[in-house]
Amino acid sequence: MRTRLVVGLFALLATLWGLSFPAITVGLESLDPVLFASFRYDIAAVLLVGYGVVRTADWYPTARNDLAAVVAGGVFLVAGNALLFVGQQTVPSGVAAVMQSLVPIATTLWALGILPEERVSAVGAVGILLGFLGVALIVRPDPDNLLATGTLGRLLVLGQVASVALGGVLVQRSRPTLDRAALSGWSMAVGAVLLHGTSVALGEPFTLPAAPTAVGAVVYLGVFATAVAFFIYYTLLEVQGALETSLVAYLVPVVATVAGVFILDEQITALTLAGFGVVFLGFVLLKRRALAELVLESSEPAVGD
Repeated sequence: MRTRLVVGLFALLATLWGLSFPAITVGLESLDPVLFASFRYDIAAVLLVGYGVVRTADWYPTARNDLAAVVAGGVFLVAGNALLFVGQQTVPSGVAAVMQSLVPIATTLWALGILPEERVSAVGAVGILLGFLGVALIVRPDPDNLLATGTLGRLLVLGQVASVALGGVLVQRSRPTLDRAALSGWSMAVGAVLLHGTSVALGEPFTLPAAPTAVGAVVYLGVFATAVAFFIYYTLLEVQGALETSLVAYLVPVVATVAGVFILDEQITALTLAGFGVVFLGFVLLKRRALAELVLESSEPAVGD
C-alpha cells in the first residue's frame, strides 16, 4: 500500500474517532447514556456482521477461541464503553479523548499480568509511572470529595480506559481466527445486548432518538465512528502493524480537543494538556525500542513509493 494512502487512512481514522467524542456530548443532550451507547453498537453490529457475511463463508464463531474473543470483546471492548458515555455527561469531550491516550500504557499493564511473554524494563516502568502521573494531572482528584461531579466523571472515563485495554489483551490471548470484521460485529452484538440489559436495569426509558441532533449523533457514531472506523483500523493493522496503528491514540485527542473548543465551546486547561504530554512521554519510554525499530523501517524506501 502506498505511503500517501496509509497516511490518508491514518488521518481519516483519527478524524472519525476524534469527532466521536463531541458527537457523544451532543447526543447526551437528548438520550440517556447507556441507551445511547446501545444504539451505537446496534448499528455497528448489523453493518459489520453483514459485511462479514459478504466477505467470507466463515462469518460466525464456532471455535472456542473465537467464542472467547467475541465474549471478551463484547464485555470489555464494547459494553465497557458505557462508562465513557456516562462519564461524558460531566467531562468535556476533549478531556475524555485526552484520557484515551492512556490505553496503550494500560494495555501493557494488563498484558504483564495476563500474557506470560510480556516483560517490562526499568525504563519501561518509569514510562508507566509517568503515564499515571499524566492521568493525575488530567483527573486532578480531590481526596476530600472523590464523588464530586467532575472527578467522578473522569474516574468513570478512566474505568472505560481500563476496560478497553483489558478487552484488547483478552482478545489477543484468545488468538481468534474469525474474520476481523465478523469478530468485531459479533462482539458489538454481544456488547449491545449487555448494554440494553443494563439500560433497562438502570431504569432508563426506551426512547428512540427524535431530535435531529440526536439522530445525527447516533448515525455518525454507529456508521462512521464505529463500522467504517473499525474497517480502516483493521486495514491499517494488517498493513502497518499494531504499534504504528496504536499511535492514532495520540492524534485522536488533538482532533477531539479542536472540535470541542470550536464546535461546543469547551475549555481545555493547561494542566490537561500537560497531562497529555506526560502520558505521551511515558508511552515513548515504554515502547522506545519498538518505536526505534519503526523509525528505521519507515526510513527505508518502500516499493511503490
